[in-house]
Amino acid sequence: MEVRNMRRFSQIVCGAAGLALLSTPVFAQEAARGGGAGLDLVDMFSQMGPLAWGVAIVLFVMSFWSVGIAIERIYTYNQARKQSKMYAPQVAKHLQGGRLKEAIALSASKDYRYSHLAKVVLAGLQEYQFQQESGSTLNRDDVLDTVRRSIQRATALTSNDLKKGVNTLATIGSTAPFVGLLGTVVGVINAFVGIASTGSGGIAGVSAGIAEALVETALGLFVAIPAVWFYNYLTNRLEYFNVEMDNSSSELVDYFIKKTA
Repeated sequence: MEVRNMRRFSQIVCGAAGLALLSTPVFAQEAARGGGAGLDLVDMFSQMGPLAWGVAIVLFVMSFWSVGIAIERIYTYNQARKQSKMYAPQVAKHLQGGRLKEAIALSASKDYRYSHLAKVVLAGLQEYQFQQESGSTLNRDDVLDTVRRSIQRATALTSNDLKKGVNTLATIGSTAPFVGLLGTVVGVINAFVGIASTGSGGIAGVSAGIAEALVETALGLFVAIPAVWFYNYLTNRLEYFNVEMDNSSSELVDYFIKKTA
């Protein structure tokens, strides 16, 4: 069901992108056609130079890249939240009953491979079991410190894994307007070239270049705005996951303190 929803969301986003581009209004009129035909988006793209085309292609790649990252991260976060809600009460029952091996087996289960809580708790349980079964000569405080450090490492690794791709959204959101600005500059240059070629400063000589510049600007904003929205949304969810992992780590350490008292 989650995969189906993500695919549906992807189709809606791509469809909206295509609709926005196809519904771009008429910008100007072509003097070369006698002024009777409108300069639509297809005609304008066909007249764009190599540099303008390169800018547009880069923006399209950035757009699809950001949407793909957002869909994948949203799916991963939904699975992490769902599996962690199912995992927490079950592992708590095992720990309350003193069934350490069962708790470890549950935490390592593939059913909870997306759960951030399972990864953190598993690291602490495995370290504690290792210290107990290896016949370590460490005292109680040293064992607890070892377990605590193991949990901290697992928390850092899990947090870093959850952040994959999120910083890319920030990069796309901050650079896409400047890439669009580059296309705008190219369009303005083409407009002046049109003035030079026609020997006139009228609208007929600059319409194609101005239209190209405006579309490149719009593309840059079209890419940047969703990327920033996705970045802020995913960052807020990451903060929530970090709080959950910190709370679970603290509760697990408290459990070991009571167990070894």
